[in-house]
Amino acid sequence: MKKVVLIPDSFKGTLSSAQICEIIGGKVAEHFPGCQVVSIPVADGGEGSVDCFLTALGGEKVKVTVKNPYFEDMEGFYGLIDNGETAVIEMAACAGLPLVEDRKDPRKTTTYGVGQLILAAAARGVKKIIVGLGGSSTNDGGCGAAAAVGVKFYNDKGETFVPTGGTTHEIARIDMSGRDKSLEGVEIVTMCDIDNPMYGPTGASHVFGPQKGADPEMVLFLDEGIKHLAEVIQRDLGQDIALMPGSGAAGAMGAGMVAFFGSRLQMGIETVLDTVRFADVIADADMIFTGEGKIDSQSLRGKVVIGVAKRAKLQNVPVTVIVGGADNDIDPAYGMGVTAVFSINRLPEDFSVSRYKSVENMTLTADNVLRLIKAAEQLKG
Repeated sequence: MKKVVLIPDSFKGTLSSAQICEIIGGKVAEHFPGCQVVSIPVADGGEGSVDCFLTALGGEKVKVTVKNPYFEDMEGFYGLIDNGETAVIEMAACAGLPLVEDRKDPRKTTTYGVGQLILAAAARGVKKIIVGLGGSSTNDGGCGAAAAVGVKFYNDKGETFVPTGGTTHEIARIDMSGRDKSLEGVEIVTMCDIDNPMYGPTGASHVFGPQKGADPEMVLFLDEGIKHLAEVIQRDLGQDIALMPGSGAAGAMGAGMVAFFGSRLQMGIETVLDTVRFADVIADADMIFTGEGKIDSQSLRGKVVIGVAKRAKLQNVPVTVIVGGADNDIDPAYGMGVTAVFSINRLPEDFSVSRYKSVENMTLTADNVLRLIKAAEQLKG
């Protein structure tokens, strides 16, 4: 092999995408000295997304003072890639759950800082902004971010305010006329890997509220607020997005990105592949290595492995998938561009045991896969 491309998802709770690239890349160098290795670590839009893009493409991490989930000043950041023409923002950088520590309360937290990061990036003259959703502490429907860029929210007394999860039900009117002009002409893409609607049993508050500190009573309260927000958006902005897949992502931030920022929601892997110009990267590749913690029927809906495989298939590049575990219902993957699937777990052990062997198991599996490829090449030669 003269060139391989590494583009794995992380194995949640055990191995980061960057670690997996390092392990497989090391084994490629051992068995195929001189082989070019292109590493593209993948993140799902949550914490670490900016670093993954910067690792894959190079660029600059820009630090900015913004508001944290409780409207307190903090140092946030975004990434500049593509010769400064594209900015990458992860909402977790200033609205993430770890930032609230023992103060979890989605009635009070805000996405205001995310809007400040978007404005800061726009002020740099970028042509495109990628916003990653995930790991949020908020349930404000993106109203905080919108307020930061000049969108006005009025209550029934005609007063302006910045809605949080606990006050979205107080929104009487939305005025977009003051939205910052620097956003005009900037393409905004939002990385979103879930398909939950804004409200209801499968909506933002019911599904994600409890992990942000909401008890059953608060979940119902938050859900009513998001439902009200959806109704006001439809009335004032003419956008019916309540049931749009992904609108419930990150405390309904998905809906806010569409309604207030004119963004489109896109699977994270599709955004990554577009941004790194994947078709060009793999044009002369001999093999692609990808993987995830577990490949199952959910994976077939277009997450990392299948997203990579479909594009590789268009160019007839083989795809080796290395996973933590593989379900029994993945046969359709082979028709989507996957060449072979290998599990790193060598013994029938519970995850509570095997998780601590992940580095060792990944290393051994990569070593054996590459030994097989090397033997096949020698037979051909």
